Order: sequence, then structure tokens, then C-alpha cells
Amino acid sequence: MRIAAISDIHGNLWALEAVLEDIARRGVDMTVNLGDIVSGPLLPRETAQRLMALQLPTIAGNHERQVLTHDPARMGASDLYAHQQLDEDQRAWIGALPAELRLAHEVLLVHGIPGNDLVYFMETVTEQGQRPATHGEVLERAGDARASLILCGHTHVPRSVQLDDGRLIVNPGSVGLQAYDDAHPYPHKAENYTPHARYALVESTAQGWRVEQVAVPYDWQAASALAARNGRPEWAYALRTGRMPE
Repeated sequence: MRIAAISDIHGNLWALEAVLEDIARRGVDMTVNLGDIVSGPLLPRETAQRLMALQLPTIAGNHERQVLTHDPARMGASDLYAHQQLDEDQRAWIGALPAELRLAHEVLLVHGIPGNDLVYFMETVTEQGQRPATHGEVLERAGDARASLILCGHTHVPRSVQLDDGRLIVNPGSVGLQAYDDAHPYPHKAENYTPHARYALVESTAQGWRVEQVAVPYDWQAASALAARNGRPEWAYALRTGRMPE
């Protein structure tokens, strides 16, 4: 079984189209979407419409939940923009997405960790910033989830961890946003240092799961320009560079 995993599109239709085109050349059996689909100052409505037509196995990320359920007066700018742009059909589609999804071949799709869409799986945030999680931290977060392969998103960082009990955790990185900062639980940054759209190919072999992290060029200048026009200079910089402004 050959799976293409995409995640954290954040309304970046240019990046999504480039990734889908690359996937189409790879002969995959299935493409799965791990959430955080529309939030951001780009093209939330058009991105939702494109994905609705594809009918991929898809889960909701924390931003889908936030866009649909949080008070608009208290939303962050990215969620509020998506909230204002989506139509009723798109809201209904997002509202019907499960938080987790299990596939054949012992594959589990989550956004954050099993049971929580906000916790980082393979990164840990401390007062010193963000660092790779230890094996013990990842094992604890995996809990008793029964799957040989767990696909997750949320952190935008492409990474894999093989647990001693045989389970493999894979984050494909972000299709649409290669850097961001956050204040919770402590100020930290995620930066991939190039603007390429990211996804992962995961294949079942006789020796176990084979993982390929893929970085795809696309028209990030167009995405950056739209973010700037929509009043988000930090997004414009991140989309253009894969880094956050100093």
C-alpha cells in the first residue's frame, strides 16, 4: 500500500495544486488529508471547494474546529478570515469531518496526537523554545493507540519517529505554510527554511514502512503577495522564505 499524506494546507491553493500534481505522477493507492485545511489569509473558499470534489480520506485539524465553533469576536486573524469566506456547503463539509480516522493496514490518522488535536507529537515546547521530542515523550503521547503507522500533522515539521514497540509516527510537514510562531505554552517558532510545499509518501514493504519526505516547488511568490495584500506581512515573509521575520 502506497499512501500520500498531506497536511496543514492553510488555504494555500497554489501549494496544494503543486502537491496534487506531484502525487499524480507517483502512482499512489490513496491520498489522505490530516487537517488544518483552510485557516489563513489566502484562498480558504477555493481550497475547500477543490478538496470537497476530490473526496479524499480527510480529518479535521484544530483550526477546522476553531473556525466552526469559536466566537468570531475572539478568533485569531487566520481563523476569522476563513470563517468569513466559507459558504454553508463548505461549513457543512468541514463540520462532518472526523477528528481521527483509521484505515486498513493498521494506519491511524490524527492531527495532533490520539485524542487531542492541539498537542505536538514529535516536538516539545519549553521556555527555551521548540525542540525535537525525545523517544519517551513521543511514546507517552502515542499512548495505547493500536496502529503500525500513525500519520499526524499540526507542527508543520516533516519528521518521523520509530518507537521501540514498532509503531512508526510520520508527520508530512505542511503543504501550505513553512514557518509560523506561537505563544503557547511558551513563545516558539517552527521554520523549515525553504518555501517548498511538503508532503510524505509512505509505502508498506516486506521490511516495514518506507517513508519519503517530499518538497515541491510552486508559485510561493503569488501566495506571499496575496498574504501581503490581505494585511499579513508575517505570512508573506514565511511563505516566501520558510522562515519567520526576526
